[in-house]
Parts: sequence; C-alpha cells; structure tokens
Amino acid sequence: MALIPEHKRNVAVLGASPNPERYSNAAVRLLAQHDYRPIPVNPACEKIEGLPCFANLAAIGEPVDTVTLYLKPARSTPLIDEILDAKPRRIIMNPGAENEALAEAASSAGIEVVEGCTLVMLRTGLF
Repeated sequence: MALIPEHKRNVAVLGASPNPERYSNAAVRLLAQHDYRPIPVNPACEKIEGLPCFANLAAIGEPVDTVTLYLKPARSTPLIDEILDAKPRRIIMNPGAENEALAEAASSAGIEVVEGCTLVMLRTGLF
C-alpha cells in the first residue's frame, strides 16, 4: 500500500453512525484500515468506533481533505455553507446522499464532487 501524504489523510465522515451495520460506520472502519484518518461527524455521538466524534465540521479545527457524505439531501442542504467553509478538496456523495444543490455550490467553489461509494472506492484503489 502506498504511503498517503499527511494532508490527504483527514477524511470527515459526515453522518457517521455508531451502528456497525450502517455503511457510514463501515466507512469509518475501512478508512482506518486503508491508513486514512477518519473523522466521524455526528452531533448525537461522542465516539464512533473509539474515535472522537465531532458535532459539526467546524469543530474539527484542522484541514479536511475529503468529506464523505452519508446524509440525505434534506439533511445536507442546510449544511451547504458549513461544508463549503471546511474547504475540502473533494466531497464524495455516497448512494442516497446525492445533492444537486450541494454539488453545484461545491463545484462553483472549486471543490471536486464525486458521486460514488466510499467503500467501493477504497476496496478498488480508486479512493
């Protein structure tokens, strides 16, 4: 496995779940297995998979390379400004989390938008 540059290791999992049966929880685990630094974001949790969980992206307090989105558009649309303010290099919209308004705003801000599955991308080396 290739060494991941430090600045590309921080991956915010927006909508992370403490439930091990949820895809967002599997993403936290698989990101760690692939030498990324998953940063769970969910205001209802203190820890997910033993990692500190943040109430929002601003609370992370350090650069985030990628935001992997696990929220339906009704939940992510109110967070568009917060997501853009985090200035990630890219946003991955997992199946069911596609949000046209967020995609347009992010693209206009120079942020790459990917519609894909984080789990598949990690397993196939396309992350």
